[in-house]
Amino acid sequence: MKLNRESEYGIRALIFLARQGRERVLMASTVAQEQDLPQGFLAKIFQKLTRHGVLRSYRGKQRGYALARPPEEIALKEVVEAIEGPDLMDRCIFWSNRCPTSTPCLLHEWYKEIKPQFDQMLSQTTLAAVVQQEASLSALRPAIEPKQAG
Repeated sequence: MKLNRESEYGIRALIFLARQGRERVLMASTVAQEQDLPQGFLAKIFQKLTRHGVLRSYRGKQRGYALARPPEEIALKEVVEAIEGPDLMDRCIFWSNRCPTSTPCLLHEWYKEIKPQFDQMLSQTTLAAVVQQEASLSALRPAIEPKQAG
């Protein structure tokens, strides 16, 4: 099971929205610009997240998107499945579909063993935890990145 760029962009955008506060409504174009993401691509991701109840869409004078629930109530699994599809955990580690039982991939048996643990991690990890982890990593980056020659 390979997560695609859509999931990465969706999670990055949700982290940004979570940092803004649950009540703050932002247009997809604003989030795309702030996060350096392709606007059209992000709009399609936001549509999926809205259909699955992760985001709430607002129309009219105050139009845009906001988190549908507090970040503590949004599991990473629901985000990834909204974007990737409900068959996510059934996919092969190498391909975007299932391994045929007649000709499984080279790592099929090993991956089959760790898949339940990965599924549990996605189910138990909330958007709030991802936001907190990302903030911790951001705080460390200046200390670990090499300085540019001036």
